[in-house]
Amino acid sequence: MRVAIAGAGAVGRSIARELITNGHEVLLIDKNPGSIKPERVADAEWLLADACELSSLEEARLDSCDVVIAATGDDKANLVCSLLAKTEFGVPRTVGRVNHPNNEWLFTEAWGVDVNVSTPRIMSALVEEAVTVGDLVRLFTFRQGQANLVEITLPADSPYVGKPTGLVPFPENCALVTLLRDGQVYVPTPEQPLEQGDELLFVVPTEKEDELERLLAPTGHGG
Repeated sequence: MRVAIAGAGAVGRSIARELITNGHEVLLIDKNPGSIKPERVADAEWLLADACELSSLEEARLDSCDVVIAATGDDKANLVCSLLAKTEFGVPRTVGRVNHPNNEWLFTEAWGVDVNVSTPRIMSALVEEAVTVGDLVRLFTFRQGQANLVEITLPADSPYVGKPTGLVPFPENCALVTLLRDGQVYVPTPEQPLEQGDELLFVVPTEKEDELERLLAPTGHGG
């Protein structure tokens, strides 16, 4: 893929290195001359330009990009960049970095953002995930909140400890995608029994989260 990253700070450079390692072609764009440091990511293209300016994005050949990542430290700039990428250049996928949680509601398809990434939200979710048992923790939201990636650690008093996953009556449209146990990742099968302390990751509609939590951890959740 060809990927353009607006913002060549620490975040943008880290993303660029990862994508290049995975074999993708990367262009880093920044309007600050002090951020243009090709030696930091030698295999990337670099462009000194304002990612909020239409002429700059034309120079960057955004119409040839498969993905645009708006990763600056300015939420307004990330929104404008995403909107221009989607509406003016038809970029198939845009990813917007959310710096301030209060602005997260703006990062939707209406502003040209396919996926928003809120570092504060992710960090708080990971803290919750590390310390809670029996509580459902939302890790990631897909596409305007229609579905979420959630985690729940199975408590000892769950009625489904020792039961095969195939016999658990999960709510409609809830998909168990991964089971983490003793540091190992398991692809769940209908015969896979659940154990106390298992970390279960689901893709689930927002309106089914409470039902899923009550099913697996009824104690303290109205079950």
